[in-house]
Amino acid sequence: MQVLAMILAVLFFIVGLAGSVLPVIPGAILIWLGMLIYGILTQFETLGTVFFIGQAMAAALVYVTDYLAGAYGVKRYSGSKYAVYGCVIGTLLGIIILGPAGIIFGPFAGAVAGELLNQKPLNSALRIGVGTLVGLMGGVIIKLAIQIAMIVWFFWAVFSHG
Repeated sequence: MQVLAMILAVLFFIVGLAGSVLPVIPGAILIWLGMLIYGILTQFETLGTVFFIGQAMAAALVYVTDYLAGAYGVKRYSGSKYAVYGCVIGTLLGIIILGPAGIIFGPFAGAVAGELLNQKPLNSALRIGVGTLVGLMGGVIIKLAIQIAMIVWFFWAVFSHG
């Protein structure tokens, strides 16, 4: 049962890590669920309450970071709420229309379009679009780091007990 539990956990981790760059996948939640499934299938032999509370806090930090990184990028480059809305819409449309390349081009184009709708000059809208990308990419790096730390903690907790 332990091997099956580990396989399932690792599958959840892989999909969860993909969620760091694909906004439609709730990455940190899937990583946490993989750990919970492992815990259930192994009758919580190696993972306790403190572990799961700490992991839930790390998962929450991923979502706070995601929000703050995007908002920071927009605000740092003097973007408005139009840039934020455009970024969200652009991300979704970008992924649908352009696939993986849409993860980069969608938010940029959406933020620029949002600022143009807000009647900002093109050069200003382009600068804000770049700022949005800077914030998003910074957020992705931080999210990946937190999620990798979550997974390392999991393996440490599992293998240091047995």
